[in-house]
Amino acid sequence: MSLPSHAAQPTTELDETAVIARDLIRFDTSNYGGGRSNGELEAAEYVEARLAALGLAPQLFEPAPRRASVVARVPGRNPAKPALVVHGHLDVVPADPRNWSVDPFAGEIRDGMLWGRGAVDMKDMDAMMLAALGDILSSGRQPERDLVVAFFADEEAGGAFGASWLVDNHPELFAGATEAISEVGGYSITVAGRRAYLLQTGEKSLLWVRLVARGTAAHGSRLVGDNAITKLAEAVATLGRTEWPPRLTATTRELLGKIAEVLGVDPEQVSPDELALATGSASGFITATLRTTSNPTVLEAGYKHNVIPDHAEALIDIRTLPGEEEAVLAEVQALVGDEIEIEIVHRDVGLEAPTSGTLVDAVTHALGVHDPGAPVFPYLLSGGTDNKSLSRLGIEGYGFAPLKLPEGLDFPAMFHGVDERVPLDALVFGRHVLRDLLLEY
Repeated sequence: MSLPSHAAQPTTELDETAVIARDLIRFDTSNYGGGRSNGELEAAEYVEARLAALGLAPQLFEPAPRRASVVARVPGRNPAKPALVVHGHLDVVPADPRNWSVDPFAGEIRDGMLWGRGAVDMKDMDAMMLAALGDILSSGRQPERDLVVAFFADEEAGGAFGASWLVDNHPELFAGATEAISEVGGYSITVAGRRAYLLQTGEKSLLWVRLVARGTAAHGSRLVGDNAITKLAEAVATLGRTEWPPRLTATTRELLGKIAEVLGVDPEQVSPDELALATGSASGFITATLRTTSNPTVLEAGYKHNVIPDHAEALIDIRTLPGEEEAVLAEVQALVGDEIEIEIVHRDVGLEAPTSGTLVDAVTHALGVHDPGAPVFPYLLSGGTDNKSLSRLGIEGYGFAPLKLPEGLDFPAMFHGVDERVPLDALVFGRHVLRDLLLEY
């Protein structure tokens, strides 16, 4: 295993966390979905080598060519306690370099930040995991409990070659584990001038559906009322413009209550959306957790300018609140009409873990040591993570990739966005918080 050639630049001025994250960004592990991917193999071999250098016995799994995951078990001081899964993913969504101000796979350092695809989603957390483990094991210490550290393939396409495959084919890897921590939580937000941290304690359900419209094939010059593209366009526009009503879950109700407390207002007198907007850039995630969303993402129809096709398709990304999948599917069918066929491309569960307990207390304490007085709020993730796959083994998943961020940074926009970047000092902060959590919990 070797790094891409442009990785051999001086690293002495960088914290090890940034070095690892930069190295991982330089492996182009773009996952296009539908089975198309550059693969994670070289990145997985890099992680495997680092884990082996710490004295661990990592296992590399390759269920399909170049689709690689790495898992290792770290013995804890107290094996009587349930194991904790600490996991990240090695794949990233594609990046078009024409839209970026830097090469998305160069791992460039600029303005005190690490830039590149995966800097936020989620090679930053992968690096924090490796650096924190290095701090613990190189000092001769052990984590409090057994850890299952996993670096999965294929998260960006649902995990069929990664977490889901491992859960189905090698559940023994996760024996004794009852909880997990991973991405899209632990980062700071600012509410009314006060810094707080979001702990992801739940995820919306996932419904990726295909709409299919059928019509009559004909010459493009004819008068044809039975046009598949017209039918599909009407259905797509209807779903894309549907404003689903707010509905609070236990998690979102608690989050809004805590925001209202910081603002000094009565949550019953202020709308959920107004309270969510008070979180600034984080509202881009939070407002979507208050309701179902249905976003058209792909259109496919036709093959020639003067041929009316008999078939047209669209992909719709639907995220529902946990447990509402069937009701939402019925409503979608009613909205698009009976002439439109609905096919489920991929479906996964919604999750809501407890917002209190020993793990939540430990997370709050670890953050409090490094940022005293900052409150921790539970929240529901509008997207999804590999915690969905682990839930099939009864493992409750949380999002905790700790980052102390500057107030003006639109962090949620970095996920799958252009010019993805993370502050270097936030990586160091995350390394230290994660180290302390794994030593004490």
